[in-house]
Amino acid sequence: MSVWLVILGALVLPARALAIATEASLQLSARVAKPGTTITAAVRLVMAPDWHTYWENAGASGIPTEIQWQLPEGITAGPIAWPTPEKFVPEKINADGEILPGTRDFDQTTYVLHDEAVLLVPLTLAPQLAGGTVEIKAVVHWLECKISCIPGQQTVTAALDIGPDPVPQQEASFAAWKQRLPQPSTALQPRAEWDGQTRRGDSRPVLISWKWAPATSDWDFFPRHNDDFEVQPQTELVSTNDGRVTIRKWIATSRESWPTTLAGVLIQKRQGQTDGYAAELVIQGGTSSTGAAPAPKVPPESTPLLLWLFYAFCGGLILNIMPCVLPVIALKILGFVNQARETPARVRWLGLVFAAGVLASFLALAIAVIVIKAAGHRAGWGMQFSNPLVIVGMAALITLVALNLFGVFEVSLGGRTLGAAGQLAAQQGAAGAFFNGVLATILSTPCSAPFLGAALGFAFVQPPAIILLILLAVGLGLAAPYVLLSWHPAWLRFLPKPGAWMERFKIAMGFPMLITAIWLVSLVNPFYGEQSWWLGVFLAMLGAAAWAFGEFYQRSHRARIVGALFAAGLLVTGYLWALESGLNWRHPQTAHPLAAGGNLPNAPKGYPWQHWSLEAVEQARARGQIVVVDFTAAWCQTCKINVKPGFESSAVVQRLQELNAVALVADYTLFPPAITEELEKHGRSAVPMVLVYPRDASRPAIVLSEPLPFAPYGPVILQALNQAAL
Repeated sequence: MSVWLVILGALVLPARALAIATEASLQLSARVAKPGTTITAAVRLVMAPDWHTYWENAGASGIPTEIQWQLPEGITAGPIAWPTPEKFVPEKINADGEILPGTRDFDQTTYVLHDEAVLLVPLTLAPQLAGGTVEIKAVVHWLECKISCIPGQQTVTAALDIGPDPVPQQEASFAAWKQRLPQPSTALQPRAEWDGQTRRGDSRPVLISWKWAPATSDWDFFPRHNDDFEVQPQTELVSTNDGRVTIRKWIATSRESWPTTLAGVLIQKRQGQTDGYAAELVIQGGTSSTGAAPAPKVPPESTPLLLWLFYAFCGGLILNIMPCVLPVIALKILGFVNQARETPARVRWLGLVFAAGVLASFLALAIAVIVIKAAGHRAGWGMQFSNPLVIVGMAALITLVALNLFGVFEVSLGGRTLGAAGQLAAQQGAAGAFFNGVLATILSTPCSAPFLGAALGFAFVQPPAIILLILLAVGLGLAAPYVLLSWHPAWLRFLPKPGAWMERFKIAMGFPMLITAIWLVSLVNPFYGEQSWWLGVFLAMLGAAAWAFGEFYQRSHRARIVGALFAAGLLVTGYLWALESGLNWRHPQTAHPLAAGGNLPNAPKGYPWQHWSLEAVEQARARGQIVVVDFTAAWCQTCKINVKPGFESSAVVQRLQELNAVALVADYTLFPPAITEELEKHGRSAVPMVLVYPRDASRPAIVLSEPLPFAPYGPVILQALNQAAL
């Protein structure tokens, strides 16, 4: 956890230097303490108005405050006793980042502490502790939030005398602070029971009731953190009869059984005051089986980290033969041919530079994932394709690369910025090697691969340090073949000798890049609708500007200034006319056709497919039908090349018809949170993913293996359908 704070702190260090919203201090309940006794340490956090830190269960986002004790030998610290928190449900934000007043986004609920938070910690003194004065020291890490969030860190100290005659502090503060802790709930006679056998996807309701005090106007239950299940934040008031209040909470789990106990704080609000009561409840009634809960993750979470790193490395290795990365592989082969004339040391150096480009890109991706998760959002593989501005920029970049390979323009490293990207991709020096590493990473993210989906699914729900390690392992796998070949030049003898064919091969490789650019153009349709064709107009103007730059500035000595101005004029005209006026690219549509129940552009053909939802799955299973769910996206190349043809094969269509299966499409094109959550439940963070729910609703979903590159996927689907029919 402290690693997370260090990483995020490095990103926002300038902001921290400008404003500190929280101050930490340490106080002890005694000035003199006797060996063999226990005293209380109070870590006090005082926050500026409207700022907050987080409770032990931070909720959907945030980080609980962490105390790292640095204690003298013979003194040990116990667990933190946390004060009663507040529930914070932010207002929803639209696609333009604007707050929607009066709305509430329960998916982003957090449990926070405002104004002053005092964390009480017992310090136990060993009986043999020597007398004298000792320093009690701790490093306190916290995350403070208002509109944005900033990690904080402060070292706090206090002096303690060890002696035979204890002397308490002469302050009433500790008594007041203890009153802020959740009080015992025995007198409230709380109890919990399952609310029948009702299901909502992988969630189940529980009823919590207790005796409530007069003049109470609001009731809630704040759960303590648990790795095995999640108590969802919404609270439903069921009744206030016979002096008891009953509320309904929903519990979600991906485990094989439902929880038997529930720990948290019962909340009662009266006259502006919040009272908390600590409760450890045994859940009565119902069964322990989850019934429709997903199958255990494969590999399970108990898998050692080294094995997860191995899966990540293998996934990155397999990415090299996925269709996304093939254009870059061709460029690397061309690079190896060029390097045949260079010294072995030079070849090895360029291989390492390429690997550095890959690893730097994966490092940037890992930091982006960490920051996104810290902001309370979910992250997924290929998440940049939910941002139309990124897609437009990538389309322009890949177009320039293709035009450079065609020879439309050539620039040196000291040239203008118009052709810098394309030149870097074709150049065979260190700059070209590094940029090709970056380009390989960019083009690999629309693809998933065997081992990769499971490794990323594990990583994206782990602490930041694990996210970094897993993503860097993927990068190592992606770069490994090129590094290996560059360090064993003898293995390159199978390549033809340099010659005139290389120029033709370079031009030929421009076409896969051009196809990639066209594919990127197709991805903007959900964001811009009928105006999407304006992106094609801009790319044509960009191509014309690149041609004018190469033809009149580079290859002509008579009209270089006129050529440069002409190229610049084409570029500016294309931007203002096509992107700004025609496409209005900085203001994409906020609504997606799928959100309004429109057509299913990414559904396989040959069988009636419907929109996915947890309710649709639940209703179909209640009718005793087999359910097939295709998690796909417009930008997912593996989905289109492997999975979709598998579903469209005559054998699979016929089997779906025979079974009268319900076929659902979960479209991940715009990264809807519900689908991200469903992927995480099954240990994935990327599409494609295919689930087949058996006819027997007590059996968990079958999670199909990830597609092998270019291998038929129909047999894998058929096998799962036959298994589900048993």
